Amino acid sequence: MGLRDWGGSGPPIVLLHGLMGRGRTWRRQVPWLRRYGRVITFDAAFHQGSEFPEPVTAATVSTERFVADVAEIVTWIDRGAAVLIGHSMGGRHAWCAAAEYPELVRALVVEDMSPEFTGGSSAAWAPWFASWPERFESEAASVELFGAVAGRYFYEAFDDGRLHGTIDAFRAIADEWGRHDAWEQWRAVAAPTLLIEAGASVVPDGVGARMVAEFSGPELAYVRMDSAGHLVHDTAPDRFRGAVEAFLSGLEP
Repeated sequence: MGLRDWGGSGPPIVLLHGLMGRGRTWRRQVPWLRRYGRVITFDAAFHQGSEFPEPVTAATVSTERFVADVAEIVTWIDRGAAVLIGHSMGGRHAWCAAAEYPELVRALVVEDMSPEFTGGSSAAWAPWFASWPERFESEAASVELFGAVAGRYFYEAFDDGRLHGTIDAFRAIADEWGRHDAWEQWRAVAAPTLLIEAGASVVPDGVGARMVAEFSGPELAYVRMDSAGHLVHDTAPDRFRGAVEAFLSGLEP
């Protein structure tokens, strides 16, 4: 599963990537995060490369399955409760893990993710996916299609320019979010949480404010970064770092 221990001392910090991402796309954040704990990344199911095929079923792409994987990894690390930092898909899995396995989660950072995409579907993406080449010859080719930030991000996730999973799996994961919201799990979070929302966000209008209003845990910090895109940690890296460092510094030992 591409699990990597990047070093650092203290409690584990587990970084959860977004849909179509990969653990190694967090590499720019690892150096400063090591000041706050032992940094771990991994590749989520269906994001591990063509050598790890898996059938796409309702069970294998369910949020519950991904949450069980997160719990297994934190348990395997065996260094106590972890700070989970999740972008997009990883944010959803982080707070659902905190709700289901509170003893394994010390704190949360949720980056630009919504508990609901009611009625959402990946069908509109199909023509865009069909336009992709079988292999991107270089990072420049990826940047040309996706833009500077997303192009670098995707190329880092790819295997020598080739997709590291299947379009069918990625679509099925996203479609599950449209059928099953995660509000119940959000309300059940009992860990200190930092919620970061981008200006150019995937979070539907008004949902971020509702997330703040319906949070019942002990501590919630909410930051909206109006100039940032969905990949906040790469489009506004200094502001992202500042918000996360302030949050981590304030956690009880």
